[in-house]
Amino acid sequence: MWALLGPTNTGKTHLAIERMLGHETGMIGLPLRLLAREVYDRVKVSAGAQNVALITGEEKIIPDNPRYWVTTVESMPTGITVDFVAIDEIQLAADPERGHVFTNRLMHMRGELETLFLGSDTIKGRIRDLVKNCRFEQRPRFSELSYAGPKKITRLPRRSAVVAFSSDQVYAIAELIRRHRGGAAVVMGALSPRTRNAQVALYQSGDVDFIVATDAIGMGLNMDVDHVAFASLEKFDGQRHRSLSAAEIGQIAGRAGRYMNDGTFGVTADALPLDNEQVEEIEEHRFEAVRMLMWRNAAMDFSSVETLFKSLETPPPARGLMRARHATDAAALALMARDERVQPMAKGTEAVTRLWEVAQVPDFRKVMIDEHASLLSNIYGHLMRTDGGSAGVIPEDWFSTQTKRTDRTDGDIDTLASRLAHIRTWTYVANRADWLSDPAYWQGVTRAIEDRLSDALHERLTQQFIDRRTSMLLKRLQLREDLMASVSADGEVIVEGEFVGRLAGLVFVPDPRAEGLDGKALRAASDKAVTGEIEERARRLVAAADDAFELTEHGRIMWENAPVGRLVVGADRLSPKTDIITGEELQAVERLAVIQRMDTWLAAHIAKVLEPLIKLRDAEDVTGIARGVAFRLVEALGAIRRDEAAEDITSLAQPDRAMLRKHGVRFGAFSIFMPTLLKPAPAHLILLLHGVQEAQGGTIDLPTPPAPGLTSAAVEAGVPDFFYPALGFRVCGPRAVRLDMLERLADAIRPKIAARAELGQGFGGAGFTADADLMSLVGCSGEVFDGLLASLGFKPHKISVRKMPEPEAKADAKQNTKAEATTSEPSAPAAEQASETPPQQPSETVPETSAIEDTPAAVDSPAEATPETSVPPAPEAETEATPDGDSPETAEATSETSAEDDGMEEIVLWRPARKGRPAPNRNRGTGKGKQASSGDAEKADDKPRGPRNQKGRGPKGKGKSGGKKQGKPAHASARPPRADKPVDPDSPFAVLSQLKSKS
Repeated sequence: MWALLGPTNTGKTHLAIERMLGHETGMIGLPLRLLAREVYDRVKVSAGAQNVALITGEEKIIPDNPRYWVTTVESMPTGITVDFVAIDEIQLAADPERGHVFTNRLMHMRGELETLFLGSDTIKGRIRDLVKNCRFEQRPRFSELSYAGPKKITRLPRRSAVVAFSSDQVYAIAELIRRHRGGAAVVMGALSPRTRNAQVALYQSGDVDFIVATDAIGMGLNMDVDHVAFASLEKFDGQRHRSLSAAEIGQIAGRAGRYMNDGTFGVTADALPLDNEQVEEIEEHRFEAVRMLMWRNAAMDFSSVETLFKSLETPPPARGLMRARHATDAAALALMARDERVQPMAKGTEAVTRLWEVAQVPDFRKVMIDEHASLLSNIYGHLMRTDGGSAGVIPEDWFSTQTKRTDRTDGDIDTLASRLAHIRTWTYVANRADWLSDPAYWQGVTRAIEDRLSDALHERLTQQFIDRRTSMLLKRLQLREDLMASVSADGEVIVEGEFVGRLAGLVFVPDPRAEGLDGKALRAASDKAVTGEIEERARRLVAAADDAFELTEHGRIMWENAPVGRLVVGADRLSPKTDIITGEELQAVERLAVIQRMDTWLAAHIAKVLEPLIKLRDAEDVTGIARGVAFRLVEALGAIRRDEAAEDITSLAQPDRAMLRKHGVRFGAFSIFMPTLLKPAPAHLILLLHGVQEAQGGTIDLPTPPAPGLTSAAVEAGVPDFFYPALGFRVCGPRAVRLDMLERLADAIRPKIAARAELGQGFGGAGFTADADLMSLVGCSGEVFDGLLASLGFKPHKISVRKMPEPEAKADAKQNTKAEATTSEPSAPAAEQASETPPQQPSETVPETSAIEDTPAAVDSPAEATPETSVPPAPEAETEATPDGDSPETAEATSETSAEDDGMEEIVLWRPARKGRPAPNRNRGTGKGKQASSGDAEKADDKPRGPRNQKGRGPKGKGKSGGKKQGKPAHASARPPRADKPVDPDSPFAVLSQLKSKS
């Protein structure tokens, strides 16, 4: 009888197997079912399967007349005589849960010729006290074990084992390693031996370089581990959370460094570094000796339940032994004994013996002890039945129902692990030969279910925690092997059959699943193929036709459905530059060629989409003041507000206007713009060009433009100031209105003002009401439309006026009073050009006071023509005399007709807002419309204004009828004829004159 003691990696188990095979018969007890299976496979190879038996709680393989028995310590048969007996990890006799079983084997299991105890030298003193005539032998560790300190999980060396003490922590660490290092195998006590073996095989084969495990790794699992990292130094022992002892740390850390290879250990994750004293104890294998061994009386008295409990409470027979606390089987027995279903049946030695056997069924499910005891009571009840065909055994239909509930392989890892724990319970039951009528059949059924669940769980663990693609690449790269890499037609980069990324244009985009994991290794594996493909794409891009490129709303240049360039600031808004989007694969010369090709395409694209603007910029026939207006239009990319260019517009001669009109420029009441640029394509490009200038090389992030076809849109908060003007809209209060629709609105307002002015002050004078026709032009109504008008310079006046006559009556009145004037007035041509005419102020008015009221219908006519023909302004003197906006005539008419309610109506009349009137004498001959000095203005304002008259007008037939007060009053300094400006042949007055001459 002897004991071979020492640290891990001393070859103790290997020696015990060799000693057993040297005897005719033998038995070895091992601490784990997994280790028992490993030893069984080794002995079977040496002695033959027909000579080796395997007995565990869940598995029994017993051939006829076996010579060697490989078992777990709990399953060691006591009625068999063999020559050799060995018990591994004998120091577990101090374990609170299982220790009493190891103590019993230490004290009572003997071989006829040889008995060998294997374990740590911490138990040496207790063996000496309990086992007489036992000799001791110690063996040094084959390799050195040293402390490596703390390391991040992502920085752990290859061939490392990470130890944690909860399934949640094991899964979290395995997932982290998968993302950063390619994957890890998982080993836990809750896994079936088949699943654990499969996971260990992944590690041993090199498919993964890491294994994450619980402390189950510390007992007999022989693996090629170089480093053991503790993610925690605390564990729950079934009663409380406690710190690991130095001996426990040393037992687990000893897995590092197998045979002659040195190993290291350390901490990781949230574990605190070990102190120097602990490190020395572990490195030198100096641990505190075991003081007490767990003991439980093995001589049970099964006469009754009471005597059974008394025998379990028998005190230890020797010093150094401690009565084991209530283990799971004892706790289950206590609950079953109180069960009213069990009490009547648990009478007599045989019944109590069976009760104890049932209580020893392990709690594989790790549920509450009450639930576990309830299941055992059901099993005991079936075994104790005395009626029916299944008396004394578990009914097959009930047992079949229990097993079928677990026979499913769907679900996640936790679901499969739970089913596996359930089937392990039924596998244990099936291996009790006298509990089922056909135990061999049910052993096969439960084993098959357990295998299916084990395989499914292994597959889920592999899918969840192992990235096979990355593991393969790293393995090949570590061996410095050349990898086959290629790029498919759709840009997929394949290395050794595995997808590692994709080419998007001229950029290699690694697979996001490989993020953080050896990105350099992946790039190294695919770099040659990727570089060659990107260079080839660059050559194709340089040779591509213009229609192969597209421009996105965010300023990206697309080629073959991928971004290859982006817009950056150039010399001006119309001349942006491009920058290439690529990685480091292209050389400087190739980059420059791509950029030059994109610059060429972009210039051609802008010239095509914004052709009118480019032609205006480059026009040689636009000179003088017109060139200045054209420059401002080009600088603003096609549209400027009329009031911002009033002085230049007023100074334009008719030939200058004709030059600009020929290039597509429209002179509107509110804007000077190019209508062709309001279409979606040019408008969106103009917006993008503004965005490039504002972004200054940063990201171009523009709001979504209004849908094509919309004439107006609600103004969104937070948009850039250039957003709506760039799209050809003007912000009018709460609404942004397209420029051409604003001009149509002006065209519609102008005749309405003229119509009321002609009917006299009784109808409100010069002004208009907001009706549905006007609102429909800009797509809004109510307060929104009122705000729009107010933003354009109109002011509302709520007054009572005579009702407007019906259209027929109105037409008759016009015909009777102004027949001669109507036949000679150029109203039709003027109406066609109304919205294109710039404001032309008479000598006594402030420039640009109202684009509607003061804009003549055909101001581009020669100077001899009547200055204002489309909308005569309301008499200013009378208007200014009444603060509320009503003229004296209006007030008088209102008072005279107040009794006639049916002939009056209350309306909101909109009138153009007027500025304060300057001095009437302006030197138009030399100052071109500039106001007189302030002193003159004050003098003029002090003088009462006389009635307006016809002085300065042309002959009758060229204007309105003489009976009306029209036009502006003449002044002492009459405006000289503008003979220096020839008549514009395109003017509507010239056309009208030609028509009259023909008639």
